[in-house]
Amino acid sequence: MKRIICFDIETTGFDYLHGDRVIEIGAVEILDGKITDNSFHEYINPEGKIIPPDTYMVHKISNAFLEDKPKMSEIAPQFLEYIGDSPIVAHNGLDFDFPFVNHELQRLNLNIIPREQQMDTLVIARNRVFGPKSYTLDALAKWYGISLTARADAHGALIDAEILAKVYLELENTEPAPDIHDIIAKQHAAMLNHPKIGESFPYRKFEPKPDELENHQRFMKKILK
Repeated sequence: MKRIICFDIETTGFDYLHGDRVIEIGAVEILDGKITDNSFHEYINPEGKIIPPDTYMVHKISNAFLEDKPKMSEIAPQFLEYIGDSPIVAHNGLDFDFPFVNHELQRLNLNIIPREQQMDTLVIARNRVFGPKSYTLDALAKWYGISLTARADAHGALIDAEILAKVYLELENTEPAPDIHDIIAKQHAAMLNHPKIGESFPYRKFEPKPDELENHQRFMKKILK
């Protein structure tokens, strides 16, 4: 049985090295190519870290809302138990989600998510999807015809994890994009095999007649003018 976990987080900001915290985790399970109802979702108390207004406008999660929510020390063991040793998928995860979560786990002296478990749909999409102008989660969802209605008002970790799971399944069924160098090489080979370009082209092997030369010179004068 093949198990994949797709997850997303919301945070107080972008810089965990300067104190930003995870405030929401949402995860969705995929078993044998199908999304199940076995999801994981928790809001997390940032323990005094203030959510700035511009960040609040993205996910609409306030400090007041999080006051009575459990701390990361309570949520992290549950999350690790949920994901187990399954491959974990996040969008732009290698640059953001995984480092952010692993930093939280390190603070608690817990095992981090190892690199061999990490999968990034941004990386997968860039190697498989040949066409979208952007590779954001929104852009890929639109490319595959996946509804974004659920996140019309604000981002949410569980909502985004569900969208991510649908995008991941589409990517799994998408053939890898052709290598641009292979495309150029094939086009070059086809051009050389063209009857008017290749070695089989019937080049003229006799001298032009006087009237042909005269017409050619007249034509060249017009071009030079």
